[in-house]
Amino acid sequence: MIVPVLLFILSLAGVGVAVALPGLSDLILLAAPCAVASFILVLRAFLTREKTGQRQLQWPSRQSRLPIRRLKPNHIVIDGSNVMHWKDGTPQIETVRDVVQYLKARGFTPGVVFDANAGHILTGRYQHHGGMGKLLGLPEDRVMVVDKGTPADPTILAAARDLGAKIVTNDRYKDWVESHPETREPGHLIKGNYRDGTLWLDLADAG
Repeated sequence: MIVPVLLFILSLAGVGVAVALPGLSDLILLAAPCAVASFILVLRAFLTREKTGQRQLQWPSRQSRLPIRRLKPNHIVIDGSNVMHWKDGTPQIETVRDVVQYLKARGFTPGVVFDANAGHILTGRYQHHGGMGKLLGLPEDRVMVVDKGTPADPTILAAARDLGAKIVTNDRYKDWVESHPETREPGHLIKGNYRDGTLWLDLADAG
């Protein structure tokens, strides 16, 4: 995107010179079309970047994971669209935030994956990675909102497998057991809820 921006700036400078110096007025015949064309390129690059919503959570890659995991071994994936209904059956961002803080206080490094409609349900409008991250007090690279029409379950399961992480959810992922048999392992799926207004998580086998 840098090159189109530079071309746009240079083209505008050419237009300015042509207007300011009558002796170079012919320069506008070249600079003006270049300015328009470069602006279109900048706009197209910006829109393309905005539409590229799906991306991987920025935990350590396979190549770098081992040395980093010695420093932060307890990655954990939160099924945000499941967790947000835990308290009174009403979707609340505060519930997900409670779980994030609960896990961080116990030495985990949480990341959250949401369905595309989570922002609408929680705030009345669409929220992307950064917006949901701000609501949760997490950096953008720890939050993912999957693309519209894409189920979150495969992304959650794939992220957990790649990281060797557990998943915080009350979902059993029955439709995905064959491709992800680890969901049957004790402690891989961490259940939770509220009891008398107090959050609890079944972390017995999650350490």
